[in-house]
Amino acid sequence: MANKWLFKEEPTHYSFADFRKDGKTTWEGVKNPVAQKNLRQVKKGDTIFYYHTGKEKAVVGIAKAASSAYLDPKNKDGKAVVVDIVPVKALPQPVTLAAIKALASFKDFDLVRLPRLSVMPVTDGQWKKIESMAKK
Repeated sequence: MANKWLFKEEPTHYSFADFRKDGKTTWEGVKNPVAQKNLRQVKKGDTIFYYHTGKEKAVVGIAKAASSAYLDPKNKDGKAVVVDIVPVKALPQPVTLAAIKALASFKDFDLVRLPRLSVMPVTDGQWKKIESMAKK
């Protein structure tokens, strides 16, 4: 069964619109050990929320893992991993961090608890709720 994730990116660095235009990217440059641990667990076919950091602070799109995690060929120490991802779709409406934080059901979500973490798991319940919030 596919897992669900949230990947964060600064839109001025690589926005979801840029990602859609490119059609595919390698998710690299993850330095945080916990984020790297999470990235190692990504498998081909997993679904991913694409989150804009910075001024936006919102879930803006959905992507899919086109590969499982593999060793970063650019990393000399042989410890860091990367994942190839492809865009699926933009959300009908971004779901802001403020809207997520406003709901008690998200109090244990890593996005709320660990704001500096760039790659995190998303539960089925959290995924469904964010998707429904994007339709309002």
